[in-house]
Amino acid sequence: MDRHSWIAAQWPAPANVNAGITTRLGGVSQPPFDSLNLATHVDDELSDVLANRKLLNDYLGLPEEPHWLNQVHGCRVSMDSSTQSEADACMTQTTGRVCAVMTADCLPVLITDKQGSCVAAVHAGWKGLEQQVIARAIEVMPAKVSDLLVWLGPAIGPQAFEVGEEVRDLFLEQGRSFADAFVTGDGAAEGKWLMDIYNVASQQLAELNVSGVYGGGFCTYQDAERFYSFRRDKITGRMASLIWMS
Repeated sequence: MDRHSWIAAQWPAPANVNAGITTRLGGVSQPPFDSLNLATHVDDELSDVLANRKLLNDYLGLPEEPHWLNQVHGCRVSMDSSTQSEADACMTQTTGRVCAVMTADCLPVLITDKQGSCVAAVHAGWKGLEQQVIARAIEVMPAKVSDLLVWLGPAIGPQAFEVGEEVRDLFLEQGRSFADAFVTGDGAAEGKWLMDIYNVASQQLAELNVSGVYGGGFCTYQDAERFYSFRRDKITGRMASLIWMS
């Protein structure tokens, strides 16, 4: 791993909070997982994945092995657990505990507070967003909403994320303002919509009165050099978004 392997979160987090996301660069996995795949569930060679995880741990000087989740596109939050669990978000108040989520188009959301007293990592695809996974994570954080800071990491961009009418309808049932996050016409197949996942997440955070929102503006689908994309490649690796307190 080198400086091209890690994108640090750009946000005014306290000095004791470390956060960011890996790219696909700087690992040992072979095509189509080249090269810094960190997921054990995508049929990559296990020895390569474990080697990549060691590269990650060594490069960042992690205090412990990240808390890897079994993600299921739901809204369960794993709280302060060091064992693997089925969830799509994790939260901790423990210094040195590393929260992690894996993505390859879905939106990674990293959260802390201005005091640096707690951190959370959220895996938010459209299914998780529809189930309010970000809100579920914020609910269990022992911090004032007004003190929260949120970083939206690399996800599929609004020009590439095609969804069906039924997905749009699910969000419109939550509020008509979500219509702004869906466009049709140029770039969308007949009967399909292009969804702006950053827009949806930002609106949900605004409804929760979270104003300290940063990041966004990436596109995993279009940036094949740096990012894995399931929509683009189908058989591919996963990046990891990490957050921990030192």
